Amino acid sequence: MGADWKNGSRGSRLPTNFQIETRDHVHILHITSSDGTNRLTQAFILSLHGALSNLRQTQKPIIVTGNENYFSVGADLQEIAALTAPAAYEFSKIGQRLMTAISQFPAPVYAAISGFCMGGGLDLALACHRRIAFPNAIFGHRGAALGLMTGWGGTQRLPRLIGKALALQAFSAAEKIDAMEASRIGLIDGVAHDPVSEAIFRIQNTSLRPSPLLL
Repeated sequence: MGADWKNGSRGSRLPTNFQIETRDHVHILHITSSDGTNRLTQAFILSLHGALSNLRQTQKPIIVTGNENYFSVGADLQEIAALTAPAAYEFSKIGQRLMTAISQFPAPVYAAISGFCMGGGLDLALACHRRIAFPNAIFGHRGAALGLMTGWGGTQRLPRLIGKALALQAFSAAEKIDAMEASRIGLIDGVAHDPVSEAIFRIQNTSLRPSPLLL
């Protein structure tokens, strides 16, 4: 494994970093944090947005992944709670800019998801062009349970994938969706024991047909 970049959230309560590995003509972006939950802090979002600008020049596909238990739990709620209203608005805007940069990336972007993919982490996965999940993956927008609603584009992208009724239910009930249900309703493109390898296989085969790794 070779890391081309390693950036982070300086001064964050729980720093989140990323490492980029190049394998089989694909960039694999590993999200990491000190506690393993991969919170999407403001500094991390800005740093990742800058890295995407560099990656655009390579024209290579990207696979975004976390660890076996967490893709990402989303924004750091303690960081959000400390923001003033203008700062919170700006935080929403920088998140939107990152998600737009991912969705408009000129090469395929896959999310390879294991464990929890929640809140802003789900927004990140939704901004990717395709999503492959490990059987233990759990998806959800839990903000309604906390009196919050995402400002990073999830309210637009989720209905496009699963329909307005199911999306409204997911947002308003703050429910969790397991991998098999996510596959059934079209939230993800497949369930595999090795989501990264499955994503590489699909990228290398333009038909996007499932590989033998798929469940």
